Amino acid sequence: MNDSQPQAARSDAQADAPPRASTFDAAVAVEPGRTEIRTFERPPVTPSTGLLRVAITGVCGSDGPYYQQLPQSHGPLILGHETVGHIEEAGELARKHWGLKEGDYVALEEYIPCGHCEYCLSNEFRLCDATDWRLGGMRYGATGLRTAPGFWGGFSQFQYLELNTVFHRVPSHVEPRYAALALPLGNGIEWAYLQGGAGPGQTVVIQGPGQQGLSCVVAAREAGAAQIIVTGLATPTDQRRLELARQLGADHTITVDSEDVLERVADLTGGAMADLVIDCASGGTATVTTAIQLARKRGTVILGGQKRKPIPEFNSDTIIARFLTVKGMRGHSYQSVELALQLIATDRHQVRRMSTHMFGLSETDIALRTLRGEGVENAIHMTIDPWK
Repeated sequence: MNDSQPQAARSDAQADAPPRASTFDAAVAVEPGRTEIRTFERPPVTPSTGLLRVAITGVCGSDGPYYQQLPQSHGPLILGHETVGHIEEAGELARKHWGLKEGDYVALEEYIPCGHCEYCLSNEFRLCDATDWRLGGMRYGATGLRTAPGFWGGFSQFQYLELNTVFHRVPSHVEPRYAALALPLGNGIEWAYLQGGAGPGQTVVIQGPGQQGLSCVVAAREAGAAQIIVTGLATPTDQRRLELARQLGADHTITVDSEDVLERVADLTGGAMADLVIDCASGGTATVTTAIQLARKRGTVILGGQKRKPIPEFNSDTIIARFLTVKGMRGHSYQSVELALQLIATDRHQVRRMSTHMFGLSETDIALRTLRGEGVENAIHMTIDPWK
């Protein structure tokens, strides 16, 4: 009799619990420039995998090329890799490997590393070949539906979790829309501070006032840089972003259409030029040449904005003559994302101002078109809430 009562109580509790949804919706990129909402069967979880209930996913500038071109090798896919959510379900091996339990509030990195190569073992998993889609690797938000079970992107109500997923715990008081800033802000911390070495007494020039450039402003200010200069265009979009750059901590902004950037930086530095130059501008290659010209002797140049084309008549002698350090950047490290979450949690330097627009799942196309200037105005960091 005593044994049957607890069993009955457990059965009642289970009966009262809402059943897990058997289907979910996702925005699928089906052809260049178009996504459509599709309904999928919820995939089964194995002992070594899991499922994330997506709270929100940020829209990254790198989502734009996939959306606009959709490489045939990828086929239809669910975009979105700046994902924040709760562990919905996880197998026993996965829980032990992750050190997480169902219900935990986390932010994901896009990388799915192998876990055993020299780069993974030296904590540089972003360089692991398994994370490079050009080599057949996988990444969240860049792996197609044809790779089973297919639900590898964050513009979805649920996202499948591979065993080697890289997680970050999110403080419970941080809203998902702000937690989604962790990866772009992590890039800024990686580029300006951990790799660029920004610090007290230095002049830092940041080319391009987009998500990454603004994140570099925050990182340089947090690192104690003496003078932060941000360059941009005369377009209304860039002018609004330059204003935000000043709010986030930039000391000076330069409109390159109407000002000679080399002369202005020389004037602001007494002719010494910049200790650190970070090129975050997308598009043309001219900013690479300008970045090298802006750096002082023994200075550092960080190249973060992909040009997707060679630099014509590039003169490497300038690098030698000025004894420069030039680094190409590839994303963020685990440490930089952890530091980003700390800044977001306390809203240091008003970093949450970068989060400007939230969209529902059915508005995914609007958000992605905004990346190419065809959607909403005044957007900095946008997010997709898949439950709206």
